[in-house]
Amino acid sequence: QVQLVESGGGLVQAGDSLSLSCVASGPLFSRYGMGWFRQAPRKEREFVAAISWFGGATYYSDPVKGRFTISRDNAKSTVYLEMASLKPDDTAVYYCAAGWSRTPNSIRETDYWGQGTQVTVSS
Repeated sequence: QVQLVESGGGLVQAGDSLSLSCVASGPLFSRYGMGWFRQAPRKEREFVAAISWFGGATYYSDPVKGRFTISRDNAKSTVYLEMASLKPDDTAVYYCAAGWSRTPNSIRETDYWGQGTQVTVSS
């Protein structure tokens, strides 16, 4: 069983940067591919970024490619999402998720979820 706790959300202006963290508790963190997803009001939850077990592979959705960076520190059981050049369309609750696949980029590939952290980008 893995418990995930996100932090770092907040209210920023368009063009700003923000960093999210997700700390995992439980064993075998390095055995999990990790992903970030987001859900905007009245929209379905969507994939944002994923990283493989030891960080050797990353995968991004098209809307965030080139602006967001996912990374992980297995010694700290933490995955990060660095967000730059934020846009109002990035406003959403951001969730981290753990899955057994290498780079979990769909909900069906995930097994554990955090409670989410709100990111609001004003124009």
